Amino acid sequence: MTDPVDETAARLDTARTRAASMFRALPEEIHELGRLFEAAGHELALVGGPVRDAVLGRSSADLDFTTSARPDETEAILRGWTREGAIWDMGRDFGTLGGVRDGVKVEITTYRTESYDPTSRKPQVEYGDSLEGDLSRRDFTVNAMAVRLPSLELVDPFDGLGDLARTLLRTPVAPAQSFTDDPLRMMRAVRFVSQLGFRIEDTTADAIEQLAERITIVSAERVREELVKLMLGADPRGGLELLTVLGLAAHVLPELPALQLEVDEHHHHKDVYQHTLTVLDQAIDLESPADSGGPCERPDLVLRLAALMHDVGKPATRRFEEGGVVTFRFHETVGAKMTAKRMRALTFDKDTTKKVARLVELHLRFHGYVESPWTDSAVRRYVTDAGDLLPQLHRLTRADVTTRNRRKARSLALAYDELEARIDHLATQEEIGKIRPDLDGNRIMQILDLPPGRVVGEAYQHLLELRMEHGPLGEERAIEELRAWWAARQV
Repeated sequence: MTDPVDETAARLDTARTRAASMFRALPEEIHELGRLFEAAGHELALVGGPVRDAVLGRSSADLDFTTSARPDETEAILRGWTREGAIWDMGRDFGTLGGVRDGVKVEITTYRTESYDPTSRKPQVEYGDSLEGDLSRRDFTVNAMAVRLPSLELVDPFDGLGDLARTLLRTPVAPAQSFTDDPLRMMRAVRFVSQLGFRIEDTTADAIEQLAERITIVSAERVREELVKLMLGADPRGGLELLTVLGLAAHVLPELPALQLEVDEHHHHKDVYQHTLTVLDQAIDLESPADSGGPCERPDLVLRLAALMHDVGKPATRRFEEGGVVTFRFHETVGAKMTAKRMRALTFDKDTTKKVARLVELHLRFHGYVESPWTDSAVRRYVTDAGDLLPQLHRLTRADVTTRNRRKARSLALAYDELEARIDHLATQEEIGKIRPDLDGNRIMQILDLPPGRVVGEAYQHLLELRMEHGPLGEERAIEELRAWWAARQV
């Protein structure tokens, strides 16, 4: 049996060797930048995520540095380094400047300390005077490592390297102080669980649970960014479970813990919370591989959010009927409205919000097919209502089957196979994904001698309904139907 201590030591040695190699392989432009700061009498160090990623053997597109130089001194050095004078100083108020040379982009921040007023969302920033002091303000020990330039000395005052080897999240200072200073760090903790497979150290987790309500002072935009990163991680379920257990979800995504409905003793309904997390896992399994060019490439944010939110309408619609039967009538409609409301509160863009809410609204439509085979008209409507979301709807519907009854699961899978086959058959015959009436608006106006307006739209909708019901009519029949509709309208 392998000794855990020896195993950790071996991982540490491997991590050091790997990181040293990656630091030496930094672009020559970076090594030169280090020499310029040294010549000017200032310290410069690569810091945070890029150092962590190098230890993990991953390259990082972001190159973040910290320095003893004040912003004006940094700007002077950058102007000489970039040659083209390509610098930006949008973060000057926080001590941050950026520059680019030959495609190599850097951001450099003066050593600083920062904290939050108990009622403020914005940090109060003051410049620091040492690298170690700057590292102490970082969120977690695994992000509180630095590499001095140009010497390539690894600076690790809080044993971040050891925590990386142990896959452990721990704060450099007392966790209560760290999370009081910046409450968003609590969201980052659960995000790292999803992204990197870390576990949160017990004292750190306890502090999150005690201070969870403090996340409410952080702007919705910053919370949303962390939630999106969590959802796009390798293990969203793990992150969401911690978000709930530690009390953060109650403040940022209250619909999730609300799914923990009490299950009746006869189990007339599923554990909705666990069902939701399982649906999310299964939806992720149905994503196409990244960069494959297939539908719903991993990670598909819209699909994942729809899986997470698809049953949020159940708590509000739960009813106990005679005989102990539990129903959730119209939960998909209620859930779609709740989804849109929550996503707007989290400042998601309108397009993403609309797509996720629409998938929640449509996720039960397939059950009508199981109960009674659809006509071609119903299949056309299913495709048309889904529109560009049809690939996500296919996967969400399949993922929503979590029954342990293998026969039932197999029956549902076969029924959806049949539906998809019918969609493909009609698509071949009719270009089902682009259903339009047989006459467009211009032809309708020409035939009925109408100007543009509401009546033209009504005529168009009438022909679209006929197209849905009967398939392609052909121009001659469509004109007959249009004139018959118009004549009936005049009566």
